Amino acid sequence: MGRVRTIPEWVKFSIPSGPQYKKVQQHVARCGLHTVCLEARCPNIGECFSKGHATFLIMGNICTRNCRYCAVTKGHPKPLDPHEPHNVARAVSSLNLDYVVITSVTRDDLQDGGAEHFVKTIHAIRSTTTCVSTRIEVLIPDFRFSQQRSLQMIIDTKPDVINHNIEVAKNYYYTLRPKGDYQSSLNVLAIVTAHGLVAKSGLMIGFGETLDDIIQTLEDVYAVGCRIITIGQYCASHKGAYPVKKYYTPQEFKEIERFAYSIGFTRVLAAPLVRSSYRAGELFS
Repeated sequence: MGRVRTIPEWVKFSIPSGPQYKKVQQHVARCGLHTVCLEARCPNIGECFSKGHATFLIMGNICTRNCRYCAVTKGHPKPLDPHEPHNVARAVSSLNLDYVVITSVTRDDLQDGGAEHFVKTIHAIRSTTTCVSTRIEVLIPDFRFSQQRSLQMIIDTKPDVINHNIEVAKNYYYTLRPKGDYQSSLNVLAIVTAHGLVAKSGLMIGFGETLDDIIQTLEDVYAVGCRIITIGQYCASHKGAYPVKKYYTPQEFKEIERFAYSIGFTRVLAAPLVRSSYRAGELFS
């Protein structure tokens, strides 16, 4: 299956603008923070920022993995900023967010994969007077080299949702995520659900996978206890990214959504421009 060069109408999105968009952008910059919205060039940035929603990217903007689809810069990250947890909490408070998603680059250079930094950020938000009712979703890496210990640290803080993306179909892991591991990602979801917490995952499609590949992946994610899933169209975000092999139609996404519900998922968001933290608060509630 070759590269698809023509982008269909249902995948195109508008250039972000508006006062609320600018407000979020300015707050993030003023606090010296990063958002996955900007770093990963998310197509929903205009809609989310205009609603006052943002997904904060902690631990810098340089990732130690080399996934072939991702727009985030790869390389050697800088040391952690000890002020970042407080700055995130300050931004959440200033923006009056009632639901916040905290994610990170993958930090294989850190002994705990950055789990303690997640914990400090969660505590900073919860200890801010104006954020006591803010719901917190964490979108975490696999903590592959310290999985049990690091996951337990996150679990002990009891965030409202623990999200870990399966990302791509099983048969494409080696090609697209050479430093990732399919079973390791399933283990994250299994451990979260075993502790009685809400687990969520996300899948991108359009790399050349078959419908059977998608079905197998959804069944695997469901089998480990995850009940919330997002499914979206992969879009090449930079020149050197893995090529798009197929653009799924909105109707095909509806069919995949129906299948996910049919096997037992309780909340499914499947559409071309859906991303893992898109409408996260609405999906949770």
